[in-house]
Amino acid sequence: MSERIKIRHWLIIALLSIIWGTSYILMKKGLEYFSIYQIGSLRIIITAVCLLPVSIRHLALVNRKNIVSIAVIGLFGSGIPAFLFPLAQTRIDSSLAGMLNSLSPAFTLIFGIILYRKKVIKSQVAGVFLGLIGAAGLLYSGSFTFNFYGLFVVLATILYGISSNEVSRVQNINGIKITALAFFFLLPMGITTLLITGLHPVNNDEEWIKGLFYIAVLSVAGSALALALFYYLIRETSPVFASMTTYLIPIVATLWGILDGERLLPSMLVSVLIILAGVYLINRPSFREKIKRMMQNMQLL
Repeated sequence: MSERIKIRHWLIIALLSIIWGTSYILMKKGLEYFSIYQIGSLRIIITAVCLLPVSIRHLALVNRKNIVSIAVIGLFGSGIPAFLFPLAQTRIDSSLAGMLNSLSPAFTLIFGIILYRKKVIKSQVAGVFLGLIGAAGLLYSGSFTFNFYGLFVVLATILYGISSNEVSRVQNINGIKITALAFFFLLPMGITTLLITGLHPVNNDEEWIKGLFYIAVLSVAGSALALALFYYLIRETSPVFASMTTYLIPIVATLWGILDGERLLPSMLVSVLIILAGVYLINRPSFREKIKRMMQNMQLL
């Protein structure tokens, strides 16, 4: 792992933030033409097909020790969330979905403690509580009511938390291979769902091909390409540096939402800042260690 952060690494951070921050508006546009199940299944199929050369080449890496982990990573990290996000966005704005997705590091820590016996310090516990408080603020819609459809995004981040921890159990397979194999095993689910729901657009719009284009971009860029870049970034720098996308994705998602006419309330801004403060506390020990190593490297120059 390289400890020197180069210009290309910052460019990848920016590109990933743009790609993943844009994914919510793409889902919103796709919902104008296709159903929740069509979007989820198409995303799985297109991504799996893009990664097929990698998955077929490395199928021999799947064995009794890792097949359950790969299945969990696929189902919880990509399969179920592919349907949960468009389901949520039938009733919530794309910008809100992007903000709520910032809860992922909090649930990664929670399940790391509960299921994977990872150590935790007090500041990280405080970070989790801040994240949950911020999420409650985002879900609050006035008149003492919550927007319950936002809970589908929260559920997706819970699944992300389990999936992220499960990755550490897979030995001797790098990130892009794990992703390709996970989508390979998701492919039957995607095909079956699409056969049941059909490809015909739900609103009989003659411009349905535009919706298919949105979903294709979401799949190729948002899943296949972005995951490849993300795991490359982890290997070149560190998971801590790569996690900086968590701070930037809500900004991109919010900007797209504003351009599309969505409202950004001051209370939403405060809530997402609370979540990001929680994410910082969760990652704080690693950030401090990273800064210390960078300073040591500078002294060696």
